[in-house]
Amino acid sequence: MFDTPLSDDALRQLFLDARTQNAWTDKPVSDGELERLVELMQLCPTSVNALPARIVFVRSKEAKEKLRPALSPGNVEKTMAAPVTAIIGYDTEFHLHLPKLFPHADAKSWFDGKPDFIEETAFRNSSMQGGYLILAARALGLDCGPMSGFDKAAVEKVFFPDGKVKANFLCNIGHGDPKGLFPRSPRHAFADVAKIV
Repeated sequence: MFDTPLSDDALRQLFLDARTQNAWTDKPVSDGELERLVELMQLCPTSVNALPARIVFVRSKEAKEKLRPALSPGNVEKTMAAPVTAIIGYDTEFHLHLPKLFPHADAKSWFDGKPDFIEETAFRNSSMQGGYLILAARALGLDCGPMSGFDKAAVEKVFFPDGKVKANFLCNIGHGDPKGLFPRSPRHAFADVAKIV
């Protein structure tokens, strides 16, 4: 469908120069930008179009204070300073939406009564969707700082109280301040992590 590689500028924005941000400017992130992020994220593939990710964008001071006690100490300052913190979760009842999202087969029945399969599928696909969210944010000119240092149960109690959505990871979103960047850490060589057979 598309057989032309992205420009070097686009690759720099998405991958080569993009970094995990730890410091933030005070430039806000608008409702429209967050809505566009979700729109783009949901266009990317998931198993049986399951789309299990559920996101709470924590932006207000009051909501940030509710999040604060659940953060690991090293994540508190940067999260409080970030314009938005996305809590990427996954719906453990995502399969109930499959008649709408995957109408050409009875995919709901594949998951009914199979909690382990539901959990595995929801976690895997919400993780992919979180990655798509990061790339969408970068494509829209935003920076990201994904994190896994938080108390999952505490986050779920406050932000997903019905128990149907489970927390996967957090991601600060905004306009990064280069002062907070660490030197890029090493990466593996191709042969250390991949092979062609």
